[in-house]
Amino acid sequence: MTSPTFKIYTGELNNTPLGDLRLAVSALGLVAVEWAESQPEFFAYLLRLKQSVEPNQKMIQPYAKELVEYLKGKRRSFTFAVDWDTLKPFQRNALQAVFSIPYGETRTYGDIAMQIGHPNAYRAVGSANATNPMPLVIPCHRVIGRDGKLHGYGGGDGLPTKEWLLKMERIKP
Repeated sequence: MTSPTFKIYTGELNNTPLGDLRLAVSALGLVAVEWAESQPEFFAYLLRLKQSVEPNQKMIQPYAKELVEYLKGKRRSFTFAVDWDTLKPFQRNALQAVFSIPYGETRTYGDIAMQIGHPNAYRAVGSANATNPMPLVIPCHRVIGRDGKLHGYGGGDGLPTKEWLLKMERIKP
């Protein structure tokens, strides 16, 4: 977990094509992205990190700028850091593998399980995706079922949001 000396700064990113978002960052990088409708869950997650949390719109600006560019189809990867220290070991491994999926490509839950050395842990990979604190940036929308279909998405409007993101990246869902 993040060192107790770090603060987490929060801010808003409003009026995106997918609605209003809330962002959290630490000195090490992005900590969380959440839709405004899920703000209580967002703050509950931040409280579990046992860090000092304070609003600071200026601190989240570089992250917000790149997210806006991505959602407008003008950015294919992010240059800012991600604070991986806030994640549990298995979740970190699974989400780092998801993070490595190139723009415009998909992988199955089984592919990710194989990549991290746990070939039978595809359900656990699904759970790691379901608790992904940084959707959009850690592109869990690029993970699909073995049957090639979309399975689960907790952000925004659920599967329609996942489908929108895949279409934006020119991936046929």
